Amino acid sequence: MKVQNPHDKFFKKTFGDVAVAGDFLDNYLPQSIVDIIDIDTLEAQKDSYINKELQESFSDLLFKADINNREGYLYFLFEHKSYPSRDVAFQLLKYMVEIWNTKAENITQLPVIIPLVIYHGKDGWNIKPTLGEIILGYEDLPVDVQALIPNYKYLLYDLSRYTDEQIKGAVENKIAMTMMRDMPRKNIDEILKFVLRGSIHLLELEDKQTGMEYFETLIRYLLSARSDLTKDAFNELVKQIETIYPEGSERIMTLAEQFREEGMEKGMEQGMQQGMEKGMEKGEAKALVRTAIKLLTRKFGSVPEDLKQGITKLDVPTLEVIIEGVSEYKGLDEVKRYLQ
Repeated sequence: MKVQNPHDKFFKKTFGDVAVAGDFLDNYLPQSIVDIIDIDTLEAQKDSYINKELQESFSDLLFKADINNREGYLYFLFEHKSYPSRDVAFQLLKYMVEIWNTKAENITQLPVIIPLVIYHGKDGWNIKPTLGEIILGYEDLPVDVQALIPNYKYLLYDLSRYTDEQIKGAVENKIAMTMMRDMPRKNIDEILKFVLRGSIHLLELEDKQTGMEYFETLIRYLLSARSDLTKDAFNELVKQIETIYPEGSERIMTLAEQFREEGMEKGMEQGMQQGMEKGMEKGEAKALVRTAIKLLTRKFGSVPEDLKQGITKLDVPTLEVIIEGVSEYKGLDEVKRYLQ
């Protein structure tokens, strides 16, 4: 399934680079973990463990590295919904079991897996980062009984809580963290100012080719993720970049033309809203509609045609809520309330 979410593409393009991922680990992992990881052995794995139903809400990256002088793995889960998932610890556990199944040569010698969750939704993360948080009555059990029940903690990075001063690391890392933090919550003028500053910092990189490639990634993210980007604002950004970065301004215009051809925007005179609705948003909504109907059919056996038609008319946030709650529904009437 082709993932339409622009956040997914930006995350994978940026953090899929071993240098950027290593810089993130160096700057954001607890020191006790940094001390036992050989960052020089970091190696990106091609595997993804997100199932098709969740690909519009989550992205993942797996890295192999020597951890405490033994083979181990670091698993990044990036949640790009507007609100946190209560079952993320359960989803992570399933993915880690899959990793063990595919990576462990001997089931009696499982490699260490360190799970990390990066979240950039509008609502702050208000869920404890443990599996026990979603196990009914876990905290009320005696300690000796808790010891019989699986529980673990994942490392959480809620970008909404990071100040500019707390965002650390190399240029690409800082730009990525800031853009993912600000894209869902800052106005377009602030985003454009940061893109301009980011382009200036990228010029300082010794490897000019790397700087240009990352600049393209940044502009693609801007074009695909912000539907309120107008023609005037875009042209002003091009003019400003042109004075300091002529090659960059040319590349921006080329990328913009590609987006026009792809239907991601239908003429900037009317802003990018129309193009986004017909491009990314439409594709995302269709994927979520298919997922919602599939999950409901799997649970209840069949879904009436009128309910299917109603689901196709829902917006992306409502579809996400329905999918999130499928496991808790007692009947289809609980879904119909979203159609009113």
